[in-house]
Amino acid sequence: MQSAVQTVVLCLLTKANLSMLKRKQSSRVEAQPVTDFGPDESLSDNADILWINKPWVHSLLRICAIISVISVCMNTPMTFEHYPPLQYVTFTLDTLLMFLYTAEMIAKMHIRGIVKGDSSYVKDRWCVFDGFMVFCLWVSLVLQVFEIADIVDQMSPWGMLRIPRPLIMIRAFRIYFRFELPRTRITNILKRSGEQIWSVSIFLLFFLLLYGILGVQMFGTFTYHCVVNDTKPGNVTWNSLAIPDTHCSPELEEGYQCPPGFKCMDLEDLGLSRQELGYSGFNEIGTSIFTVYEAASQEGWVFLMYRAIDSFPRWRSYFYFITLIFFLAWLVKNVFIAVIIETFAEIRVQFQQMWGSRSSTTSTATTQKMMRSSVFHMFILSMVTVDVIVAASNYYKGENFRRQYDEFYLAEVAFTVLFDLEALLKIWCLGFTGYISSSLHKFELLLVIGTTLHVYPDLYHSQFTYFQVLRVVRLIKISPALEDFVYKIFGPGKKLGSLVVFTASLLIVMSAISLQMFCFVEELDRFTTFPRAFMSMFQILTQEGWVDVMDQTLNAVGHMWAPVVAIYFILYHLFATLILLSLFVAVILDNLELDEDLKKLKQLKQSEANADTKEKLPLRLRIFEKFPNRPQMVKISKLPSDFTVPKIRESFMKQFIDRQQQDTCCLLRSLPTTSSSSCDHSKRSAIEDNKYIDQKLRKSVFSIRARNLLEKETAVTKILRACTRQRMLSGSFEGQPAKERSILSVQHHIRQERRSLRHGSNSQRISRGKSLETLTQDHSNTVRYRNAQREDSEIKMIQEKKEQAEMKRKVQEEELRENHPYFDKPLFIVGREHRFRNFCRVVVRARFNASKTDPVTGAVKNTKYHQLYDLLGLVTYLDWVMIIVTICSCISMMFESPFRRVMHAPTLQIAEYVFVIFMSIELNLKIMADGLFFTPTAVIRDFGGVMDIFIYLVSLIFLCWMPQNVPAESGAQLLMVLRCLRPLRIFKLVPQMRKVVRELFSGFKEIFLVSILLLTLMLVFASFGVQLFAGKLAKCNDPNIIRREDCNGIFRINVSVSKNLNLKLRPGEKKPGFWVPRVWANPRNFNFDNVGNAMLALFEVLSLKGWVEVRDVIIHRVGPIHGIYIHVFVFLGCMIGLTLFVGVVIANFNENKGTALLTVDQRRWEDLKSRLKIAQPLHLPPRPDNDGFRAKMYDITQHPFFKRTIALLVLAQSVLLSVKWDVEDPVTVPLATMSVVFTFIFVLEVTMKIIAMSPAGFWQSRRNRYDLLVTSLGVVWVVLHFALLNAYTYMMGACVIVFRFFSICGKHVTLKMLLLTVVVSMYKSFFIIVGMFLLLLCYAFAGVVLFGTVKYGENINRHANFSSAGKAITVLFRIVTGEDWNKIMHDCMVQPPFCTPDEFTYWATDCGNYAGALMYFCSFYVIIAYIMLNLLVAIIVENFSLFYSTEEDQLLSYNDLRHFQIIWNMVDDKREGVIPTFRVKFLLRLLRGRLEVDLDKDKLLFKHMCYEMERLHNGGDVTFHDVLSMLSYRSVDIRKSLQLEELLAREQLEYTIEEEVAKQTIRMWLKKCLKRIRAKQQQSCSIIHSLRESQQQELSRFLNPPSIETTQPSEDTNANSQDNSMQPETSSQQQLLSPTLSDRGGSRQDAADAGKPQRKFGQWRLPSAPKPISHSVSSVNLRFGGRTTMKSVVCKMNPMTDAASCGSEVKKWWTRQLTVESDESGDDLLDI
Repeated sequence: MQSAVQTVVLCLLTKANLSMLKRKQSSRVEAQPVTDFGPDESLSDNADILWINKPWVHSLLRICAIISVISVCMNTPMTFEHYPPLQYVTFTLDTLLMFLYTAEMIAKMHIRGIVKGDSSYVKDRWCVFDGFMVFCLWVSLVLQVFEIADIVDQMSPWGMLRIPRPLIMIRAFRIYFRFELPRTRITNILKRSGEQIWSVSIFLLFFLLLYGILGVQMFGTFTYHCVVNDTKPGNVTWNSLAIPDTHCSPELEEGYQCPPGFKCMDLEDLGLSRQELGYSGFNEIGTSIFTVYEAASQEGWVFLMYRAIDSFPRWRSYFYFITLIFFLAWLVKNVFIAVIIETFAEIRVQFQQMWGSRSSTTSTATTQKMMRSSVFHMFILSMVTVDVIVAASNYYKGENFRRQYDEFYLAEVAFTVLFDLEALLKIWCLGFTGYISSSLHKFELLLVIGTTLHVYPDLYHSQFTYFQVLRVVRLIKISPALEDFVYKIFGPGKKLGSLVVFTASLLIVMSAISLQMFCFVEELDRFTTFPRAFMSMFQILTQEGWVDVMDQTLNAVGHMWAPVVAIYFILYHLFATLILLSLFVAVILDNLELDEDLKKLKQLKQSEANADTKEKLPLRLRIFEKFPNRPQMVKISKLPSDFTVPKIRESFMKQFIDRQQQDTCCLLRSLPTTSSSSCDHSKRSAIEDNKYIDQKLRKSVFSIRARNLLEKETAVTKILRACTRQRMLSGSFEGQPAKERSILSVQHHIRQERRSLRHGSNSQRISRGKSLETLTQDHSNTVRYRNAQREDSEIKMIQEKKEQAEMKRKVQEEELRENHPYFDKPLFIVGREHRFRNFCRVVVRARFNASKTDPVTGAVKNTKYHQLYDLLGLVTYLDWVMIIVTICSCISMMFESPFRRVMHAPTLQIAEYVFVIFMSIELNLKIMADGLFFTPTAVIRDFGGVMDIFIYLVSLIFLCWMPQNVPAESGAQLLMVLRCLRPLRIFKLVPQMRKVVRELFSGFKEIFLVSILLLTLMLVFASFGVQLFAGKLAKCNDPNIIRREDCNGIFRINVSVSKNLNLKLRPGEKKPGFWVPRVWANPRNFNFDNVGNAMLALFEVLSLKGWVEVRDVIIHRVGPIHGIYIHVFVFLGCMIGLTLFVGVVIANFNENKGTALLTVDQRRWEDLKSRLKIAQPLHLPPRPDNDGFRAKMYDITQHPFFKRTIALLVLAQSVLLSVKWDVEDPVTVPLATMSVVFTFIFVLEVTMKIIAMSPAGFWQSRRNRYDLLVTSLGVVWVVLHFALLNAYTYMMGACVIVFRFFSICGKHVTLKMLLLTVVVSMYKSFFIIVGMFLLLLCYAFAGVVLFGTVKYGENINRHANFSSAGKAITVLFRIVTGEDWNKIMHDCMVQPPFCTPDEFTYWATDCGNYAGALMYFCSFYVIIAYIMLNLLVAIIVENFSLFYSTEEDQLLSYNDLRHFQIIWNMVDDKREGVIPTFRVKFLLRLLRGRLEVDLDKDKLLFKHMCYEMERLHNGGDVTFHDVLSMLSYRSVDIRKSLQLEELLAREQLEYTIEEEVAKQTIRMWLKKCLKRIRAKQQQSCSIIHSLRESQQQELSRFLNPPSIETTQPSEDTNANSQDNSMQPETSSQQQLLSPTLSDRGGSRQDAADAGKPQRKFGQWRLPSAPKPISHSVSSVNLRFGGRTTMKSVVCKMNPMTDAASCGSEVKKWWTRQLTVESDESGDDLLDI
C-alpha cells in the first residue's frame, strides 16, 4: 500500500511539476543532484546502434504504448462478438508492437549489457519494467493465437494473463518524471507523504477492526426473515417472502414481528447458501470489516441499519451506526484529506514558484477607442445575457411541433451573426496576431466557429449545441469579484489540468485491468466491453452505487474468489475516494493560498482596516447626528437678582458640584489617614467621571512612556552590540571543541545580533579586520534590520491608530450623550441613570464568577472544579434560565405530531405559555437595561437580536391565535413552520454558538461565488440537455412497447422483493407482480423538458445521488453516445465543483481563525502553542536507585520488547471476538477460556508495574489507571463467568476485551497521535456539532408540520417518515450522509391524483408539498452537507498539522518535549505539576540536546530565563506549562514566528528583562565590591592599629612617667579606628565605586604580577590589596594627631573620581561581563 501510494503521488507530482517547478537555486543548491525518476533514454554516443537514441524513436515508442492500451481494451470476447474484424486488428497491432519493443529491448541489452556493468539492463528499474511489459506482450500474443485457433476458449480464465498489459500506459508519461529540483527534497517529500498515508491507513484499519468486533458481538447474522407459514426447508422462493422482504427478530420483546400469515424463520436453516444470502453482515470478523467499510462509505448504510433495527433492539442499531458514521465517515476518513493538504502545503513552502507565476488576464496590445469603451463591453455582455435567457426559455412543445425553424432558431441565427461581427471587429482593430495572443479571445473565436456551424440546419440541435450554451461563461466578466475568484482557482490551469489528465489515465488503466479480470465471468455484464467497464469504475469513483457494482461482481465470481475481488474493489475505492479526491481539494486550497511575501502585508492592511472600522459608530447611533444639538440646561436660582444668569449645561454643573462636594468632604475629615484616602478616592472618581479629559491625556502619557522605553532599549542594546562585536573580534571560540549549539543559544545570539545591528554602531569598529565580502554581508544585514525597524514603526503606528479610533468612538458617544437628551435612553423613556434601569442592568448582567485571586500577587488561582465554574460563568444567569426554558420547550415540541397537536393538547400548551412568559420577561429586562434599537448596547444591534424578536413575535402570535383548523399550504401552516425556528435561540444565548454562526456566514461571499459557478455549470448543461433530450426521455412503462400509439391497455409488472437476496427463479416460477395500465410518461424523478426541471435533475446529479439512473435512462432511451454528457457533468461537478465547496469552507475557516494570513513560521508557532497546551508531565516515577528487585522489574516493564509483547497479546485477545460469543455455540467456551488465560497474563503485567513503580507511582499515570480498571473488570468477569456461565457473563467478557482493545492506541505512537487528532477535533468541533443538531432539530420540527402525513412511497416507509420528531431526526441524519435524499424529496412532492387532498386540515391529507419540499430538502442539504460538514474537515486539517507534523516542521520536536518531560519528572519529585521558582535553575541546567543552556557560552541567557520566571510569577510556584512556554518563546525567532501584537508584547517583555537583569547584575557586583573594600579596610586598619600600639608603648616607656595611665590614648585610638572602620558603611553610593574603578596603584603592580597566571580577555579582575604602609607614613600620622591623621590616610587609600569616569568604568565592566567565556568566579556571579 505504501509503495503504491508513493508511486501515485509521484505520478501526480511529475505531471503537475513539468516545466512548473522551477525556482532560483543558490550555488549550494545547484550543486546538488537534480531529481530524475524518468528513464535513461539517452544512451552512450559511441553505441553502434544509433537509431535507439533518436528523439522520434522515443516519441514513437510512447505513441505505441497508448496504442497497446487501446488494443488491450478492445481484446474482449463480447467486443469480438459484436465486431469480429477487431480480433485480427488487435492481433496485427500486438504483433507490430511486439517486434518493435523486442527490438528496443535487444538494442538496450546490447548497449548496456545484460548483467555486467553498473548500468546493465537488469540493474535499471525502468529497463526491468520495459522487459516485463515485453514479456506480457508476448504472452498476450501467444494467448491470442491460441484463441484464434480455438485451442483456448475466449471465455476462459486464461484471459487474466493480459491484466498487467495496461500498465504500459506509464511509458507514455514517464518522460515527465524528471525535475529540475534536488533529488533529496523530492525523495523526502514522497517518503514523508507515503509514511503519513500509511499511518493513516493503519489508523483506519484500527477503527475498522474495532467496529468489526463490535458488529460481530452486537448483531451477528441477519438471516431471520418473514416467510409464509407453509414454507418448508429447501423450498424458499421469491413467493415465499414478504413484499418487500422484511427482517424480523425471533425474540418477542425486540425487533420487528411478522404480520399474520407469516412467521420469522432463519433462511440459513431453510437451506439458503451464503452466496444467496449476500456477503454483507456481521457473521464473522472478515465479513464484518467488509460491511463496516461499506457503511463507512455512506453508501447503503441506512439499509443495514434498518435490517438491524428489525432484527435487534432499536437502541443498539442507532448507537452503532450513528457513531460509525460520525467517527469513520466524518472524522477518520477526512484525515486523508489532511494528509494530502499538508503534503501540498509543504511542497508550496519548499518551492515558492511551484506551479509557475500567474500571468495577467488582460491583453497588452493597444486597442482602438471603441474597443476600450465600457459601453461596448456592456452592450456585448447584455447581448450575451439576452442570448442565455432566450436559450433557457426553450422547452418541449410536443411531438408534432416543427423544431427546425421556430423562433428560437431565428434568435440563435441573429445572435450568432452579432457575435461573429464582434469577433471580426476585434480582429480588424487588433490584428489577427494581437487578437489570438489573448486566451480570452481564443475562447471567443472557438465559440464563434462552433456556433456558426451550429446554426447550419443539419447540425442544429446536435453536439455543436455545446458551443451555444458555453456563451454563458462570458458572463463571468460582469462581476470583477467573480472574475478574480475564477482566475484565482483556475488561473494556473496546469495544476488542475495535470490532475485531470492523471485521473483520466488512472480510470483508463483501472478499467482495462478490470476488463481483463472479469470479461470472462458469466452473468456479469458490467465488464463485457471497455465502455461498460469504464462506466463501472467511474461509478465506483463517484461512490454512487459502488456497492451494487461490487455485490454483483462478488455474486458472479462465486464464493471462492469473493474475498480477493472484495479487496480489489475496496483498495481501488479507498484510493479513488480518499486520496484522489483529496488531491483536488489540496490543489484548490493551494490556489487559494497567498504567497508568503503577501501575508505580512495583508496582516498590516487588515489591522489598519480593523482600526478604521472601530472608529465609526453604527448607523443606528449616527442617526442622532442628523438632529440639532439640544444639551440638557439648568438655571442657577440661588443668586442675587441684580443681573441675569444664562443657563448652564447640566453635565458641567453636575461635574462642578460633585467636585466641590468631594473637596469639601476631604477638608471636613478629622483623621488625616481617612481624609487623605477619601480625597484620593474622590479625585480618582472625579477623573473616572471625566472620561473626556482622560482620553485627551492618554496620548501624551503614552508618548512619554514610549520615549522612556525607547531610551532604555537604546542604552541596553548599545551595550549588547558592543559586547557582541568584542566577542567577534576577540575570537573567544578558538581553541574550544566544536559542539552543536542548542536552539536556545542560536536564537539568543540571533536576537543579540539583530538588536546590535538595528541601533547602529561605529562602522570603523565593525569593519576592522574584515574582508570585503563580509562587509557586504553586514551591510545587507543592516539594511534588512533597518527594514524591520521601519516595520516596527508601522506596527506601532497601527496600534496608536487603533487606540485613537477607540478614543474617537468614545468621544463621539460622549458627545451624543451630552448633546442629545434621548441618546442612550431605553424606549426614549427610562433615564440613563434611573434606578429601575440600574436594577435591570444588574439582573441582566449578573453571572457566576468563582475565580479566586491571590491578594499578594493578584494571580488567579486554579480551583478544583474550575472547568465546571468556567461553564457556569459562560453566560449570565438570565441567559442560563432562558437556555433551560428553551430546551424544555424544544423537548415539549418533540412530543408534537400530526396526531397529537399543540392546539388540542393542554399539556403541550403549558410549555408554550411558559416559554412566551419567560421570554417576555427576558426581553423586557434587556430592553429596559440596554435599550431596543437606538442605544449603544441595544437588543437589536445584530442579526441575533432581530432573530430573537422574530421568534418571540411568532410564538406570541401563535399562542394568541392557536388555530384549530390549519389547511395545507396556508398562512397558519406557515406560522407553524416559522414557530419551528425556536431552537435557534440557543445560537444567540451561547457565545460559542454565535462564533459558529460567524464562521458560517463570514465567508458567505466566497460560498456565494462558488454557488454562482456551479449554477453557471448547471445552466450550461441544462440548456444543452433541453435542446438534446427534451421529449426524448418519455417512454411507455411497458418495456415491450416501442411506439406511443401502442402504449395502451394493461400489463403485468414484476415487483422487486429484495435487494440483498440472490435467489434464482425455478422452472415455471414467476416473480410476484400485479397488473398496471400502460402509460407513456417521463421518468418519475427527472426530465429535460424545460430548463427548470433540467436544473433540478442536474442539482440532484451534482450531489452524486441518482446520476446512475439518469445515465441509464439517457443511454437506453436516447443513445449510448449521449452517456458522455452525464459523465462529463458528473466529473466536473464532483471533482471540481464539490471540492470547491470543501476548499472554500476550509479557507474561510482558516481566515476566520486568523490562520489564513499566517506565514509558515507563524503557523508552526501557533501549532506549537496548541501542542504545548495539551502536553502534560510524565506520570512515570523514576527508576529505583538500587539494583534490587524493584529496579529489575522497572527495567523489564519499561523495555520496548515488553511493551510490544503486551500489545501483541492485546491483539491476540481481540482476535477471540472474531465470532459472536453465544451461549448455544460450542465454540464460545474454549474462546472464553483462552480469554481467561489472557486476563491472568494482564494481571501479572499490572502486578509487575505496581512492584516496579510502587502503588503511588503506578496510580499517577492515567494509562495505568485505565489498565488497572480494565484488569479489575477482567478479574470480576472471570469470577462471574465460572460462577454463572450465562449470556450476560459472555457479554461482559466481550466488553472487557473491547475496553482493552482501546489501550493499544496508547502503546503505538502513530495511533496515539492520530487518536489525539480525532479527540481534539471532536472537542473543538463540539459547538459545530451542536449547531448541526440544532439546525437538524429545526428542520425536523418543520418536517413534521409539512410532511407528517405524506403517504408511503419509494423511500418514505415505516422506517423513514416524518410522523414524529424522532423519526424526522433519523431521516434528516440519513439525508446528511446523502443516502437517497432526492428520492425522499420526490416522495414528499406527491400531488393529486396520486394522493387524497383535504381542504380544511393538513393532518387529514396524505399529499405532499411540491414547493415546500423543494426548498426544504435543497436548503437543508446545501447547508449541512456542503457547509457544516466541511467545517469538520477544516478542523481535522488544522489538528492534523498540529499533532502529526514531522521533525523538520516542528519548532520543538517530540523528542525535545519528551526530554523536557523526563527532566521535569526528575525535578518535580512530588508529581504535582508545580515546582518552586528556584528549582527552575536546576531544571535548566539539566536540559540537554536542543534545549541545553551552556553556562560557559550563554550565561546571560540563563540569567534572562531565570529572571523571566521570577518576574512573571512573583517568585511563587511555576507550572509545567509555564516553563515550557518560556522555553518555546526562547527557542524560536520571534521576528518570524510571532504575529504583530504578540511580537510587540514579547519584545517589550524581553527588553524589560534584559534591563532588570543588567541592574541586578550590577547591584550584585557592587555588593561584592563593597565586601572586598571592607575586607581591605579592616586589613589596613589592623596594621595601623598594631603600629600605633607598638609606637605608643615605646613613647610611654621613654617619655611618660610610670605614674601616667596609658589606657586613655588606647581608648581614643580604638574609638578612632572604630569610626574609620564604620566610614565605608555610612558613605554614599557614589563613593562605593571609587576603590575599584580608579585604583591607580593597580598599574604599578603589573610588573610585580608578571609572573602570576593571567586571566583571559574580558574577565573582570578585582584590584589587589594595597601595599603595607611604611614607617614614614606612620610618623606623619603621629605628627598630625589621631583622628585627623587616620582620615587623611583613608582618603589617600580611596581617591574619588567624577561621575563620567565612573559611568565609563561601569560600561567597560558590563561589556566584559557579557563577553566572558569561562570565568572561574562564575558561580559567585550566578546567584544559584
